[in-house]
Amino acid sequence: MLARTALIAVATLAALPVAPALAGVSQPHVVSENPVDTTPHVLDGIVNALALVGDTVVVGGEFSAVRDAGSTRELPRANIFAFDLRTGRVLRGFAPDLDGPVSALAAGPGGTVYAGGSFNGPFDRALVRLRVSDGSAVPSFSAPVYGGNVSSLIRQGADLLVGGDFSRIGHSARTALARVDAETGAVDPNFTVTPGDGRGGDVRIYAMAATRGTLAVDGSFTTLDGLRRPQIGLIDLASGRVLDWHTEAYAASCRASFPSYVRGLDFSPDGRYFVVVTTGGPAPRTSKLCDSAARFETYARGDRIRPTWVNLTGGDSLYAVAITGSAVYVGGHQRWLDNPLGSDTAGPGAVSRPGIGAINPVTGKAQSWNPTRERGIGVKAFLTVKKGLLVGSDTTRLGHEYHARVGMFPAT
Repeated sequence: MLARTALIAVATLAALPVAPALAGVSQPHVVSENPVDTTPHVLDGIVNALALVGDTVVVGGEFSAVRDAGSTRELPRANIFAFDLRTGRVLRGFAPDLDGPVSALAAGPGGTVYAGGSFNGPFDRALVRLRVSDGSAVPSFSAPVYGGNVSSLIRQGADLLVGGDFSRIGHSARTALARVDAETGAVDPNFTVTPGDGRGGDVRIYAMAATRGTLAVDGSFTTLDGLRRPQIGLIDLASGRVLDWHTEAYAASCRASFPSYVRGLDFSPDGRYFVVVTTGGPAPRTSKLCDSAARFETYARGDRIRPTWVNLTGGDSLYAVAITGSAVYVGGHQRWLDNPLGSDTAGPGAVSRPGIGAINPVTGKAQSWNPTRERGIGVKAFLTVKKGLLVGSDTTRLGHEYHARVGMFPAT
């Protein structure tokens, strides 16, 4: 019944006009399974975030040293560094000293990048704008975060959207979600959407994605501005109001240790749909979306919207997702895809996709692309660029080669 309903929804929505999406880069084909040889290596810890500023890739996470591919020289880097996308060479002049993990990055204007996380000075707490040329902070931007940290950033023109588990930015009270001026950091008084009724504790935004005019957020909330929105909702960016888009798909509980289990989120390049990935533990023979990837239609409206398709791992977490039109890339520490009947086992029809995989955007089934990666904690960051797909994680083997915590599959 779900599949038939989903096909009807797709056919109906195909006729709707759609503004260009800002989430990802469209690619006509699935990327190569053979990673490029030029990306640098992160020598410890984990990579949480990636951003592209011109031809420079900025990498954030929790680590202390990096090195160029083919080199033995270790370069100290405190939780953030940058490299040239064309050559892979680490930028020597970009070495900010951040004293805590970086969880989110967003490209800024004028060769700058925003970094968010759980660090303190010498910059403003948890959120800073840096010059890529020399790593210095932009003094005109000030948006110190209090009562929590930053986990997600999106820049849209003159605005910067900030998500996390904070209670205040500067002098303005904001619960987990805010919009600030991209140049100054001043909090927008007209954007006051408030996530509420946290599942299992404080409210937190885990991930955000945007098309032109629509923001999708997921996290540990149950309401947005008092409207029931279990773990996920859509917001109109022009009016600052919660949209009439409501699903109960994430209302059910998974394991008790995962009171909130939504994680990564991304829109398709054309903005027509988005995909959410989750953790939570195996839940075979149920309708629960624990340890899954699920597609939803952006322009559906009303209550109890159901996913167009669901792909279950059978008990392993997915943390990151990137959509290119030709594929929905998912990453975590999964062993399988197409595994609805598995419970930490390979059920009937399951396909092996260790640590990374690609799903057909229309059918919701795993594609044949299977480069493999060392599983570890899992993929925490994807970044689609014209040249391919960048991957950030905590392990050192990608596509059967040594690529420590950062790698890139080239476009074909």
